[in-house]
Amino acid sequence: MKNFIFQNPTRLVFGKGQIAKLSELLPDNVNLMLTFGGGSVTKNGLYDQVKEALKGRNYMEFWGIEANPQVETLRRAIQTGKENNINYLLAVGGGSVLDGTKLIAAGIASEHDAWDIVMDIVAEKQIPFASVMTVPATGSEMNGAAVISRAETQEKYGFFGNYPEFSILDPEVTYSLSDHQIACGLADAYTHVLEQYLTTPGQSRIMDRWAEGVLLSVKEIAPEIKKDPRNYDLMADYMLSATLALNDFIRMGITQDWATHQIGHELTALHGTTHGHSLAIVMPGTMSVLKEQKKEKLLQYGERIFGITGGSEEERADKAIEMTEAFYRSLGLTTRLSEEGIGKETIEMIARRFNERDASYGENKNVTGDVTREILESCL
Repeated sequence: MKNFIFQNPTRLVFGKGQIAKLSELLPDNVNLMLTFGGGSVTKNGLYDQVKEALKGRNYMEFWGIEANPQVETLRRAIQTGKENNINYLLAVGGGSVLDGTKLIAAGIASEHDAWDIVMDIVAEKQIPFASVMTVPATGSEMNGAAVISRAETQEKYGFFGNYPEFSILDPEVTYSLSDHQIACGLADAYTHVLEQYLTTPGQSRIMDRWAEGVLLSVKEIAPEIKKDPRNYDLMADYMLSATLALNDFIRMGITQDWATHQIGHELTALHGTTHGHSLAIVMPGTMSVLKEQKKEKLLQYGERIFGITGGSEEERADKAIEMTEAFYRSLGLTTRLSEEGIGKETIEMIARRFNERDASYGENKNVTGDVTREILESCL
């Protein structure tokens, strides 16, 4: 296990009725701005709950943060925040709203352009922010990462900064999510774990077992949620699984991959593919092309998650990949580029972009543009 320093400062406030605690969680005497997406919170009752919890407080609202938040929109929010001396932000929505809010927090605290902050990778400073989450998927509610799109150039990149001061997670708000949103959220959480787990063998028993616990939980609840998406306990497990999948708890002292995410971001930037769906398409290809590199962990994963014990090592590794793709399909997601009308022109564009960046992703830094081409061709 590698040396590490661990600290996760986010206060997680979990369960039904917890939105009512908003006023006591927020500091007094702040110039507060609430950030929202396209308006779904006005249809599921969440907006009214937030308004009731903030009764007596002064605040302003910024609406319109997109799925895959665009820097062009966030620049307007930053300008609004600066003009109104905003010094605290509350994101109300899914991971995209919170990701966008993280950049707004950095932009208000900086004189630099918002896209320059993203390209610097690490935000030097941010004003404080918190969240009320609606879509379990990204883990943004308890980590310091955000991913931002730039519409004018069809690019999508991540940056890092502070963690939310607190995040409220009420599983009841998930009842209004569509089947596709839930499927993408489950795929996102599952793939987050694989990106941290399916790397170098023998690093940490505790990290392996913790990751496997999240994988098994997501795998077990997925079919049950399909049958009963308003079951509180199932949705609570779903919501907490998505948080635990990417809040630093399962990656202490270990190597990580993230090549699948980098490739998936390109599919989103170029075609608008929902993030979790892009991962369901790319991950089986990554596993297949890097099978020899990942074989020992693939065998462990296959045995512990899918009960694969028979056959040669080659057969067991192939079966683990096959069953991973089958899991994504069981969620109701396609897993092939051709099913989404994406072909070789996109593959060549992504390979070219990665080569121009001199990309070297993955736990062994060997996923170049050329390897990416091979991965995407296996996803056709």
